[in-house]
Amino acid sequence: MAAEPPVLPGAGEARRWAEEEIAKAEYRETAPSWIETVWENFLDWFSSLDGSSQSAGPLPGPVIGIVIALVIAAAVILARPRLNAAPRRTRDVFEADSVLSAAEYRQRAEASAASGEWGDAVVERFRALVRAAEDRTILEPQPGRTADEVARELAVPFPREAGRLERAAGVFDAVRYGNRPAGRGDYQELAGLDADLEAAKPESALQSPAALG
Repeated sequence: MAAEPPVLPGAGEARRWAEEEIAKAEYRETAPSWIETVWENFLDWFSSLDGSSQSAGPLPGPVIGIVIALVIAAAVILARPRLNAAPRRTRDVFEADSVLSAAEYRQRAEASAASGEWGDAVVERFRALVRAAEDRTILEPQPGRTADEVARELAVPFPREAGRLERAAGVFDAVRYGNRPAGRGDYQELAGLDADLEAAKPESALQSPAALG
């Protein structure tokens, strides 16, 4: 028994399918703004495929199907990078409700390093560095603080370490949020920075609102 040919939509139904697909919130909210203009022009052109034109007849169903597939594929390609980036817009240093001390973060970092899990070691050591600065009241505890913010804020009391702090923040983000593999050298550099900051006397401390009052 021969397979039945696929049912091809007419121009009106095809247009409805395309409109419903492209109108989905995930596409409209993430696609670049200029795609809306392109979409409107496409709809105008699609309206001309109903056979009313004097200069040309309606396009065959297979052609219409191919056009729809191309439009939907283009929308997905344009929206995907922003869709993938959406869950990672926040790049917090700490997990929510984190209560570990600097010493505990260091222990976790050393345990990961001993197992050769350099990515976890880097993440935990950077967190140790930040928590140590909070414990010393050099940084105020602040939910949602990012690694870049840490680097900028700690560069004030430790200006000589500004470059190392910036590199450490970049490594943390690349490993934690960019899935970049880390190595022994990354961890050793971060551990050295953590130790140097712990031993250094800040040139100026960020005062808390309570201290200012």
